[in-house]
Amino acid sequence: MTDERSVPFPPVPTMINDKDEMNKDSNQEQETKLATVKMLLESNGQTVTVAFPLHAPVIELLTHFAKELRMSANILQIIFKEKVLDTHLTLSQVDVEPNTTVSMELHSKDPVNQPLPPYRPRQDISMPDVITVRINEDVDASRDIVVEIERNNIRKPYLGGMRDRMTGKEYHNASAQTIPPQRPDKGTIRYCRDTQTIQSKHRVIQTTNEQSTQMSKPGYFVSTDNDRLITPHPYQTADEKFEIITKKAIIIQKYFRRWLAKRDVNTLKVAFEKRMQYELEQKQKQADERQKRYQHDLERRLHPRTKDDFDVLYAALEKWREEEIAKINATKQGAARKAALALLVDEETELLATIDRYKTEAQKYNKEANIQRFLERVAQPKKWKRKDGTTTEMETPYSIRARELMQIYNTITMKFLTLDERLDILLTLKHTVKEHECRLTEEIIQLIDREADLLMRGTKEESLTGLRERISTLFLQYIKTPTFNPGVVRHLKVPQDPVSATEQKTLYCRSCQQYYPSTEFSVSSTNAKIGKCRQCLRLENIANKRADHTKFKFLLKKIEKEECGYNDGASCVFLLTVSDMEYMFKNIWDSHSVLSEESDIYNLTFVRWNRNEEFSPWNCILLTLEEATVHLRIEDVETSYSESFCKKIRYKHAISRNHFTKLVEHVKNNQQQQGNGPKDMTVTAIKVGRQRGTPSAMANASA
Repeated sequence: MTDERSVPFPPVPTMINDKDEMNKDSNQEQETKLATVKMLLESNGQTVTVAFPLHAPVIELLTHFAKELRMSANILQIIFKEKVLDTHLTLSQVDVEPNTTVSMELHSKDPVNQPLPPYRPRQDISMPDVITVRINEDVDASRDIVVEIERNNIRKPYLGGMRDRMTGKEYHNASAQTIPPQRPDKGTIRYCRDTQTIQSKHRVIQTTNEQSTQMSKPGYFVSTDNDRLITPHPYQTADEKFEIITKKAIIIQKYFRRWLAKRDVNTLKVAFEKRMQYELEQKQKQADERQKRYQHDLERRLHPRTKDDFDVLYAALEKWREEEIAKINATKQGAARKAALALLVDEETELLATIDRYKTEAQKYNKEANIQRFLERVAQPKKWKRKDGTTTEMETPYSIRARELMQIYNTITMKFLTLDERLDILLTLKHTVKEHECRLTEEIIQLIDREADLLMRGTKEESLTGLRERISTLFLQYIKTPTFNPGVVRHLKVPQDPVSATEQKTLYCRSCQQYYPSTEFSVSSTNAKIGKCRQCLRLENIANKRADHTKFKFLLKKIEKEECGYNDGASCVFLLTVSDMEYMFKNIWDSHSVLSEESDIYNLTFVRWNRNEEFSPWNCILLTLEEATVHLRIEDVETSYSESFCKKIRYKHAISRNHFTKLVEHVKNNQQQQGNGPKDMTVTAIKVGRQRGTPSAMANASA
């Protein structure tokens, strides 16, 4: 079943020339040559009727249907007389007569993937494009004429109308249906900005005001209640008026200047109060920091936990011993002096024994914390830092295995568990170690069975403390074995791979006459040879010097943090050690600020002398925190400070160059080799090497 529809087709535009009547007649003749095309859509059987000029190419007809169907014209093709029409031909070239009706078919080149959609006519069209009118000439004779309907989409004006009072219907006046005549284009622009804008001027004009007066008269009364009596004053000359204006102006200026002065005074007062408040806050902040450091130092002395805490105790002991010796030498002589010194030695021995007891307690306290940190470090997933600052984490089978073992260890070391919970934990541990058969796992299984048997017999928990410690110790040994926990290999000090063990650099300690890996020796930026190991240096400090380097460690960490903020590839600061910082602070800069001579190390810091160059012992200055903040804002330090002060700083820099000769050579070589690689990688390598304590970190970082 077909659906026949008639749709409009836009008429072909024609050029009209008033001077050439022949062209006009020919164009009109061509426009009248039309043919009615009935297009059959092959997909759904719809038939669409359009009026199409004979002289127009078929491509326009194809474009029209492509637009109506919302498809591409390259996919459509027209078949006429079982042949595909060439798009460049016209209807007259395919033997189509004027005022005739032809049937054509519209097909899709790809009917499977892109079939023809159903044709939907426009909603605003209610009239067909072509109609057939039958004229009866005689009684039995008639003639059909094809009439084209010309449709103009113009908005007709509202011309008014009338309304029937009886029915209430409204009737509008109709307008003509012909196209309004177009004005000939004479080449003159009639619509422009200049013809639509004007220049306006605003002027004040005082118009005349006509006034009149009304007076009382017979028959009319005017009230005088609101009248005013105006008395003329003495005549005033221009000079007198100018003098009065000058006096008034002086009075106004006086009060205005008073207001300005009060405003400035109030501003200075507020600024002064803010400054005083700021200074009070800074003093309070410094006092709080000193009190906090005092409490922290006191806590470290009463409950030492780390090596630095014990260094503080040994330094305090040495200070006390020196004061006592000085007091004995000043007050006693001969045998009394020797007896006092002997008593002092006994007291020192007791204090050393007390410190050793503190060490034993600290080892017990730090044992579980170190084990927990070790297990967490092994169980951490791999992390990568991206360019945008985010971190990507990846769980590996090794990290998952390490986390499971960590959870089991934390569970078996828990206290105050019920009998069922403890048996469940022991069963889980037994199934875990059963996966591998060796002497260690067999011993763990035997201990687990023994504890389970004792728990079933009702043994008290106090009697099982030793057994449980053995189980946790053996299981920790199980965790540290790479065969059972492969992820632990990267965190063991002793390499498990024979190849890695042979490649690890081993050095000889001249003090204890032992061989240790390179990580057990400290870095030195001034010595060219390897010195003593860390343990020997620590024993030497405890026995002889008993020096406390906590303050200089704090100063060095502060400088490293500030240099990391520059992010310009600074590497020299990460090669300095605590002893280097102590030498710079005491011997070169005399333990005080160059400007204010402040001696509190917690309020002092080293900053760059020239902020455009990296930090080094020959490019630094010791200042307070406030002075350092102001100094770093200076662009050119040579012109900002006096010549004598700059000469003093250059002298200290020369001393630093002479002392750190090896470091100067290393920095020069490092700067030459940094041109081919990123700066951040060098800084990271140097920092990691120094933190690990390898004496070859300087050479490795530059390589």
